[in-house]
Amino acid sequence: MHESDQFRFMRLGHRGRGLVVAMIVALGAMMSAGSDHVQAQAGFDRPGEDYARIPIRPGDPVVCAGFCDRDPRCRSWSFAYPPGPGAIAMCWLKAKVPPRIAQPCCTSGVKGSGVIEPRIGAIEFGIDRVGGDYHNFETIPDASGAACAAACRADTRCRTWTYSRPGYPGSAKCYLKDRMTLPRRSPCCVSGVVR
Repeated sequence: MHESDQFRFMRLGHRGRGLVVAMIVALGAMMSAGSDHVQAQAGFDRPGEDYARIPIRPGDPVVCAGFCDRDPRCRSWSFAYPPGPGAIAMCWLKAKVPPRIAQPCCTSGVKGSGVIEPRIGAIEFGIDRVGGDYHNFETIPDASGAACAAACRADTRCRTWTYSRPGYPGSAKCYLKDRMTLPRRSPCCVSGVVR
């Protein structure tokens, strides 16, 4: 607060200052109560209310969020990762904010949310752990990387793993790693730490 702002605040009197403080507290409570809905949610879709479908060639949900942010009609969005080799990621812009449902194929959010693909348990969405590979193999397409995580847990040498999603270079491939490597943000991948 600048000195002049502090002076004005003090001149409000006890009742006026109490009202200002109450408004600030109420605003903070409203923002924190809705914080789950402000961030983009990895592993969730918001089906319905679509008015536009846009192919996203770079395959990054950040691009989809950006389309929504720049479109005055858009209120929410859903991004679907490419379902297989040669496929393209899709972005759906929505005129309303439909309820979310758990769906590992997707990331969704509301306008202005940006994209934060959080670590959910042992799974790191949108993270590639480069290096440390001692074994790799093609696996069935699986948006969550569950088969790759299971292979790592079953191998005592494995410490971390990275699953490359279908539709990206090296798609539907599991990389087992014998050491902890640094996480790097990349929409292509899902990673995890086992030991």
